[in-house]
Amino acid sequence: MNTLTSNPTKIAIPLTQWNFASWKDYETWRDTETRERVKLYYYQNHLLVEMGSEGINHANIGDLFSMLFFIWFSQHIPQTSNTFGGCLLEKSEQSSAAPDIVLYIGEDYPRWQTGERRYIDLDRWRIPDLVGEISDTTLSSDLDEKKHLYASLGIPEYWAIDVVGRRVFAFQLQENNQYRECQVSQSLTGLPIALLEQTLVRLQEESNISVANWFAEQIRSLNIEGN
Repeated sequence: MNTLTSNPTKIAIPLTQWNFASWKDYETWRDTETRERVKLYYYQNHLLVEMGSEGINHANIGDLFSMLFFIWFSQHIPQTSNTFGGCLLEKSEQSSAAPDIVLYIGEDYPRWQTGERRYIDLDRWRIPDLVGEISDTTLSSDLDEKKHLYASLGIPEYWAIDVVGRRVFAFQLQENNQYRECQVSQSLTGLPIALLEQTLVRLQEESNISVANWFAEQIRSLNIEGN
């Protein structure tokens, strides 16, 4: 177990290493300008700092899932929804996270105003309906500490997208505030998780736009069968 210095300019944190830290340490990292892209996670007095730019696979899948959300909501009953991929979520003095996928369904999604901090304050705004992590090199932590972090925040649905294995681990929050793996999405009502995995597999041979078009065809078929 390592203890974290509160000076972000003098420490390099391994990608998958959680460090014992105070909330003040976290705030120092949050408020310090750095040249590299930084993602912060704070849970049970431990801080994870993920640094560096996204790899090609991570970026490819991230853009794909943005398209999948557009396709899904364009083919279902009109519903206001908004995504905030990579935006910091913060519950003051408790937890913070920067998931790759953040989805709000409904009108009451966060709206930034001039002069406010550039993150989602969960003391002000409601929690997202769904968050997800694109797990290129972080699958172990995404299925362990981060999953517990999101459960503690009360996020109803959590996805860990395994880049290497082309799998989607989907979890729904239970009454005991623990996640249970699911095969059908709750937030995207009726969407089979298996279809997401089939979509990921196709990405090995096709572009993400071509794969998104294939997904759209499958969703239209599901709608026809449902009727």
